[in-house]
Amino acid sequence: MSLLPESLASWIVIAVLLFWFVGAYNRLVRLRATVLQAYGALDAALGKQLDFVQASIAASPPEAVLNESLSSIAPLQAATTQLSTLLGATRLHPLDAGGMAALATALQVWIGAWRRQHPDDVTVFDADGTLSRPVPLMPGSSGASGSSIAAASVAEPIAWPEPSAAAEIARNQFNQAVASYNAAIAQFPAMLVAWAVRLRAAAPLL
Repeated sequence: MSLLPESLASWIVIAVLLFWFVGAYNRLVRLRATVLQAYGALDAALGKQLDFVQASIAASPPEAVLNESLSSIAPLQAATTQLSTLLGATRLHPLDAGGMAALATALQVWIGAWRRQHPDDVTVFDADGTLSRPVPLMPGSSGASGSSIAAASVAEPIAWPEPSAAAEIARNQFNQAVASYNAAIAQFPAMLVAWAVRLRAAAPLL
């Protein structure tokens, strides 16, 4: 009978640890779901931007493609096709950091191609949807520091082709969700739960 208190104490410790593990796991899963939900909104916003550019390319007069404008229209079409392909691939694995990095690179190439084709169509919105001033010269011009996950909340605004704040708002919300999720799985002891269930850090869209 003298072993009963020790046995009871052991079961209490096990129950507490199990309760903590389940609670920590559920929190990480909720944060992960928030990232996925935010990416869904971002994916839709990027799709609208692609549709806008595709419509612009389709509306270009045929003779423009055959003369001097070829140097700007063809790269824009190629960049649009590449971005559309990578967006489809990222849609399958939005938490894959490598895939998101590839999407970010394709996005910057695409934005640059659009700016060369339409240098006068520049409207930049801040993350809260308000107009940004001054307009940056080129997307990603702030330097390589924007490549870190920690910079997700201060990513440089993008001059999107379609003059709408929706894409920038969606990008900011996704990046904020990624930052919260990554911070959670990096904290001790929650990082042990993340390791046990193989939760990996995501990447923002910079």
